Amino acid sequence: MARSRPKATPHETVSLAHRTAIAAPLGAIVRVLGARATPKAFRLERGTCILGAGKDCQIVVDNPSVSRQHVELGLVPEGISVRDLGSRNGTFYLGQRVQAMTLAPGARIHLGPVEVALDPDLDTLGAAEPHPEPTYRGMIGASLCMRALFGALTRLEGSLVTVLVTGESGAGKELVARALHEGSSVAGGPLVVVNCGAIAPDLVASELFGHRRGAFTGASDARKGAFESADGGTLFLDEIGELPLDVQPMLLRALEAGEIRAVGADRSTEVRVRVVAATHRDLRGEVRANRFREDLYYRVAVVELAVPPLRDRVDDVEDLANRFAHASGLGALPPEIVARLRSRLWPGNVRELRNVVQAYAALGRLPGDQGAADAASGDALERRIDVTRPYADQKDDLVDEFTRAYLVRLMQHTGGNQSAAARLSGLDRSWLWRLLVKHGIAKG
Repeated sequence: MARSRPKATPHETVSLAHRTAIAAPLGAIVRVLGARATPKAFRLERGTCILGAGKDCQIVVDNPSVSRQHVELGLVPEGISVRDLGSRNGTFYLGQRVQAMTLAPGARIHLGPVEVALDPDLDTLGAAEPHPEPTYRGMIGASLCMRALFGALTRLEGSLVTVLVTGESGAGKELVARALHEGSSVAGGPLVVVNCGAIAPDLVASELFGHRRGAFTGASDARKGAFESADGGTLFLDEIGELPLDVQPMLLRALEAGEIRAVGADRSTEVRVRVVAATHRDLRGEVRANRFREDLYYRVAVVELAVPPLRDRVDDVEDLANRFAHASGLGALPPEIVARLRSRLWPGNVRELRNVVQAYAALGRLPGDQGAADAASGDALERRIDVTRPYADQKDDLVDEFTRAYLVRLMQHTGGNQSAAARLSGLDRSWLWRLLVKHGIAKG
């Protein structure tokens, strides 16, 4: 996202106990398109490079419209700094002549009529060494595939590049987004989470960009949207594949120009936001089916990180299960329980594992197991009982835990389709919506 200097903003949602050293910014590959240039591609890793017609430039462009020293490029945490060097025909971004600005990797600039691509250096990201530790910013993963993901996240700590996190539902995409925020130079700013699949389609634009009073029926007061709330920090767009087509051009404009326009407003507002998106869908397939804009896809997926499903990281099941058990007031799980957990396929991934462990802590048995619970399971339920608290209160707590676990599994099964979920559950759709909001699965 194009912006010059970060705004100072207070902590809003994230407080870090410690910060690791910030790595160097992600490198860039500079390529001149539509004109002869030497070299054809230049790897920008540190310092600056100058493009121009002069033989002393790092990238020599053979075109009469390009000045001897036309533009200077450099790496900064936000992306790539662009500074025009007093060229005759100017440096342009999105059709506007610019003197100095910062662009995210993936952008295109023009030196007069000559197009220049500023792409991320993904080779250095893919070559990142696996993380040496089995944990990273709250995530657990001793398996090689998870430590490789941690290594890529570590390499991205010096960058504010736009990232698309892919993976199945429940795999931990939001945890990856939080790690990206916490490891960035805007970690002191807010982290705002928006689930694009949990908002009524006619309210998505208002949710993202805000609205002015009277902009539509029911808009009795002005409302700030997610982009303004995330100004100076990170906006996590979960399930971006559910975004309505009519809103996608507005999001593209916000990403390209760093400007938003609230519903009903007559002028735009500048924001500085690092965007991380996530989806369980195949966005390339959605593009082919004309359900997702191709230009938005390439703007969102500048860097793409895949979170492996739990079935591909069985060695992590024990550590994850024991973490959830401790959080539920249990000690380490018995070996026979761990063995049963390792044998499952986990279509709901880490979220399903968490729900199963919580159910074990509450009910004394693993959901899906046949027969009576063993002694250890009985002890697990008994440890949840507090005779100093009223029976009704404790019963309500267990019912709430079951309700939330049921709703999470239900929405996983239906892919977030609330109409299908209402039919399967036998609940009225409006009542289902209230339950989803109450238990934090949908945003009201």
